[in-house]
Amino acid sequence: MRYSYVTTKIRPERLDSMGLKHAESNSNSEQDTPADKLTFSVIIPVLNEQQNINSVIEHVKNQAASSQCEIIVVDGDSDGSTIKAIQADSATSVTAQKGRAWQLNAGAEIAKGQILLFLHADTKLPPNAFDKISEVMANPKYVAGAFDIGVDSDRFSIKLIAARSRIRSHVTRVPYGDQAIFIRKKYFDKIGRFKEIPLLEDVDLMVRIRKKGDKIRILRNQVSTSARRWEREGVLYTTLRNLVVVTLYRFGVSPEKLAKYYKAHSK
Repeated sequence: MRYSYVTTKIRPERLDSMGLKHAESNSNSEQDTPADKLTFSVIIPVLNEQQNINSVIEHVKNQAASSQCEIIVVDGDSDGSTIKAIQADSATSVTAQKGRAWQLNAGAEIAKGQILLFLHADTKLPPNAFDKISEVMANPKYVAGAFDIGVDSDRFSIKLIAARSRIRSHVTRVPYGDQAIFIRKKYFDKIGRFKEIPLLEDVDLMVRIRKKGDKIRILRNQVSTSARRWEREGVLYTTLRNLVVVTLYRFGVSPEKLAKYYKAHSK
């Protein structure tokens, strides 16, 4: 898969000052790196997020103020419409084939951090997120992790769905992408990255990790993800459709067929 690198707004000397060049060339495992010295690459897949992208970048920068972190925005629009709206000088931008799996892999390919954090544009990290991730990744038994899901809505029905999702992810140890999945870059490359499928690439990756017997940590700290899809399509409708998709996937229905079903049943 070829990717088009259209804009690089982060300066090379800034990468060096952040320790990211060193992290790329260091042959030692990140497991030998002190927790407060780990380097991060935050990868944000976007499509038509012109109105929100600068606030997303600013949010990550504020969260990572005391961490060594690069931000990579991956636009699924070949014209780079979201990229053109970026005002910050501390983000790397790249276009890729539309589709979250392709976009996330494109970002990971150029990432220089030891820890990859995959962040949806409509999800906000909890306070001290990078410190929490560092504490987990300082333990060599964990290869990946995520946060508990939270939703930016006061509606009881939506909060109930979020609570159910939190229980599910702790029981199955299979977090979804809107939980801000993080993973060791070396491990991510070794396991084969995201499978480039149109749907459920996050579930596929987590299931592969689980099948290998490797450990995923679900942190109790909650991200805040947008409730806009539930509010637009209806709580019951959205929940049942998503449940059908995941269930059919577990019974072996291909992601390609599921993507067609999902699109046909989206409002």
